[in-house]
Amino acid sequence: MSDQATAPAPAGAIASAPSPAGIVILALALGAFAIGTTEFASMALLPYFATDLAVSEAKAADAISAYAIGVVVGAPTLSVLGAKVSRRVMLVLLMLAFAVFNAGSGLARDFGAFTLMRFLSGLPHGAYLGIAALTAASVVPRNKRASAVARVFVGLTLATTLGVPAASWLGQAVGWRWGFAVVGVLSMATAISVWQVAPRDRPDAGANPLRELGALKNRQVWLLLATGAIGFGGFFAVYTYLASTVINTTGAPAVAVPFVLMVTGAGMTVFTLVAGWLADRNANATVYACFTAGILVLVAYPFAAASLWTLIPVVCCLGMLGGVSTVIQSRLMDVAGDAQQLAAAMHHAAFNTANAIGPMLAAMALRAGYDYPVSGFVGAGLAFGGMVLYSIALWDERRSRAR
Repeated sequence: MSDQATAPAPAGAIASAPSPAGIVILALALGAFAIGTTEFASMALLPYFATDLAVSEAKAADAISAYAIGVVVGAPTLSVLGAKVSRRVMLVLLMLAFAVFNAGSGLARDFGAFTLMRFLSGLPHGAYLGIAALTAASVVPRNKRASAVARVFVGLTLATTLGVPAASWLGQAVGWRWGFAVVGVLSMATAISVWQVAPRDRPDAGANPLRELGALKNRQVWLLLATGAIGFGGFFAVYTYLASTVINTTGAPAVAVPFVLMVTGAGMTVFTLVAGWLADRNANATVYACFTAGILVLVAYPFAAASLWTLIPVVCCLGMLGGVSTVIQSRLMDVAGDAQQLAAAMHHAAFNTANAIGPMLAAMALRAGYDYPVSGFVGAGLAFGGMVLYSIALWDERRSRAR
């Protein structure tokens, strides 16, 4: 089937699709790449902007938290406020805002202004990715939409493979401000590309903020969001302390850290695409396979951390857990009813919640006296919790249908 084949669209959704689906998805993925680069590169650039803005590294981490808070606040808020705006226009506006606030981050002259810019930069994050996923799914046949969503999300995983190392290099070579400036340029390029190639859709005549808020009354939506927030926290429990593990436990030189991070990102890219392909054939089996494989890898992580040769294949396979994200995003499209936009955006707020829960629980274990590799056991527990929550969601759905 050609890329231009489209699934039946709901009223008011897709008026025309002037560009092949592959081109549309590529433009959307460019925005995901920009978002992933600024989200993860902020961690790599932290020592540089902390020194330049005259704050401790512990204090500088507040700016990273401010971005995450912006994602959680902005995802539902902007999705509800933009309920009557076409998806194409919303995507462009969100990327323009992302460009402005990331450029503002690079121009900030003090830590207060920088933290504010990071919070504002986080606001468009979840709404963009949620609407981008819906747009990608709308330009392909229904039986290929998980793969389409996965191809958009590959922009995020490629950011960890290419964008973050590049931003880190810029921070060392010419200054941390250029890392945020490049994200601003990428965001502007995304806005232009999306305006040119995205379907020229019409807003749904029946759309309104109250209808979008209906997602908050849907138990299935909350169970799926909790699955992502808890289950994917297992990945972040390990990823946050991966550099420290490489240097302090594995005993590798600091120059090995970017390579290990690139391997992790490459694994995420491959497994995200594979999970999308599998989910189009059996979504539930894909979720259980991703969670089971992720748990096994996380349990193996503490034992593999003693050597770089055993650590590298294990961190490459960490990406197996990331395949859950694609399935949850696709499943939310099935259960959210008329509140598609809010549910899709909140999915990314949930994953930023995972980015807070995983490191927090791992930090508790570290403060109790355990070494960095213990984060693997913490992560395995969270991944198991996510699998349990997904099982509850399936049981709840079957029970509702039986009534």
